Amino acid sequence: MKRVIFHKLVTPEEALEKLRKHVKMEPIGVEEVSLTEAYGRVLAENVKSPIDVPPFTRSTVDGYAVRSMDVIGARDDNPVKLKLVGKVEAGEEAKIALGPKECVEVSTGAPLPPNADAVVMVEHTRKIGDYVEVFRPLASGENIAQTGSDVMLGEIVAYKGTILTPQTIAAIAAAGISKVKVYRRPKVAIISTGNELKEPGEKLEYGKIYDVNTYSLYASVIEDGGEPEALGILPDNERIIENKISKAIKEYDIILISGGTSAGLGDIVYRVLNKLGKPGVIVHGLNIKPGKPTVIAVINSKPVFGLPGFPVSCLIVYNLIVKPVIRVFAGLKQVKLRTIEAYMALRVFGAKGRRTHVPVALIKRRDKWVAYPLGGDSGSIVRLSRSDGYVVIPENTMYIDEGEKVTVYLFTEKKVGADLVFIGSHCPIAELILEKLMEKYNVKIINVGSMGGLLAIKRNEADIAGIHLYDPETGTYNTPYLKKYNVKNAVLVKGYLREQGIIVAKGNPYNIKCFEDIIDKKVRFINRNKGSGTRLLIDQLLEEIAKNRKTTVEKLVSRIEGFWVEANTHSAIASAIKHGKADVGVGLKYVAEKYGLDFIPLKTEEYDFLINKESLEKEPVKEFIKMMKSRLFRETMKSITGYGITENTGEVQYS
Repeated sequence: MKRVIFHKLVTPEEALEKLRKHVKMEPIGVEEVSLTEAYGRVLAENVKSPIDVPPFTRSTVDGYAVRSMDVIGARDDNPVKLKLVGKVEAGEEAKIALGPKECVEVSTGAPLPPNADAVVMVEHTRKIGDYVEVFRPLASGENIAQTGSDVMLGEIVAYKGTILTPQTIAAIAAAGISKVKVYRRPKVAIISTGNELKEPGEKLEYGKIYDVNTYSLYASVIEDGGEPEALGILPDNERIIENKISKAIKEYDIILISGGTSAGLGDIVYRVLNKLGKPGVIVHGLNIKPGKPTVIAVINSKPVFGLPGFPVSCLIVYNLIVKPVIRVFAGLKQVKLRTIEAYMALRVFGAKGRRTHVPVALIKRRDKWVAYPLGGDSGSIVRLSRSDGYVVIPENTMYIDEGEKVTVYLFTEKKVGADLVFIGSHCPIAELILEKLMEKYNVKIINVGSMGGLLAIKRNEADIAGIHLYDPETGTYNTPYLKKYNVKNAVLVKGYLREQGIIVAKGNPYNIKCFEDIIDKKVRFINRNKGSGTRLLIDQLLEEIAKNRKTTVEKLVSRIEGFWVEANTHSAIASAIKHGKADVGVGLKYVAEKYGLDFIPLKTEEYDFLINKESLEKEPVKEFIKMMKSRLFRETMKSITGYGITENTGEVQYS
């Protein structure tokens, strides 16, 4: 099969301009729906009231309809006495006309009797037989709603382009209108392609992955006013893909296809789209990262979008290219992404010659926002789910430096930021505590390793950091690093003990007994990420072995297969070994047992919490410390494999 190369790459703006030349960018149609079906729809025309609302002058309280002139001067010690001549309930016709010094009892919503111009509340009166004493004066019009005071006959109740909310629907119903004309929702077909894809819920064989894009696109289409339909997963078979797309073009307004768009031998969407009609493919490749392998075609005047298979790339391209089209078709206004000015927490690099979109988490410290780049590739959907927005690195910019001011484009209009920010070393027990706090607070967790957490605290970017940094010179944990890095804006709260060691498959098939065996035996190693406390432990072990063997760390590393393959969490280490992707790694005993793996102890370490002094008065931080000190926590820790507590758990040890 001939490899397809990318043609001229274009910007997202240029891609949309090309599309406008072939597709009418306007609502695709109008339909009439009942009010019970109208929520969330977009009005296609102004709605005018055919009646006055209210259609008659009515009382807004329970009380007595009066002529205001009759109660002038009324007060507690000098009430005005009126003759009660009748009663009107809501829904009844008011037939009794008031004469001088007369009143009529009315309920809330009841029509006002002729000649009455106000209603005195029942609590400002006293009924005595056929008479009513009134204890306060009233202005004309008090406690009544005049005919048409809400909406007048012919007045516009709701305007064209309005998204129908419960409040708007209520106003339309009050005008006696049962149906409204709305823009038709564009029907959007969603197709995922790839031999590697399985439906969520199915058993996952090695080498397979679950289909993510169908579900993220489905939700996105609904959010943007479309009517999605998932057409399933297609194999990398040109004939099958061609048949499915050909049929979809006849039945849907927009077709979204994920996967099969890059320049690989197995990617065939480009060829299929050029077969099905003119003009065919109008864009093949975007000048952005992630998102380069994007195809846009027009067939029978209908737009077809070939989106990248990687989830992050897919959603970013959707937001840049597809969202505007669906919203126009649905009659919705274009959404201008809300932005926040922030400062970059770390240096991030762009892609030469391409516009780069970097997902970031936003953290507010003092009076400024800090944008924390979330690592991972364009297949890492989790980093996208944890991000608040993205930063754009222009085509001609090599990198954005730490501390540089940036514009963050937010993914949502919802509140960003968090009540509690935890940055540091990954620990399952810390996660359990934080999950408990999530029941009440918005908690953001960023696992960047112990050193990353320590520096985040120093830069005032986090409330709490989990750290386990061993200092071989003093033989102690954590405190020496606070002094070494001059961390003065935090306190160290003692955490707990946990066992670190070598994790291997059940039965220890390679008979690993110590770290030196990882060097000497031909096993596949999976490392921890740089900056993590576990990686620091690994590096220290290598230095010690190199010293004993009178060699260099570099030479030892060259003998370890997989040394440069890194995982960000203990669970990722265990998962890789469990599924045969690696033979050995370093991690927690707790995680090894959880995954049914064997464990060879290396060190019992101290996992502590560095807490920003400015955060000590925050309620979630107070609760965090309280939980650490609780009897329940201590009792629970005794039953957890690979963990232990000390008599100082929960106490401040360094400030």
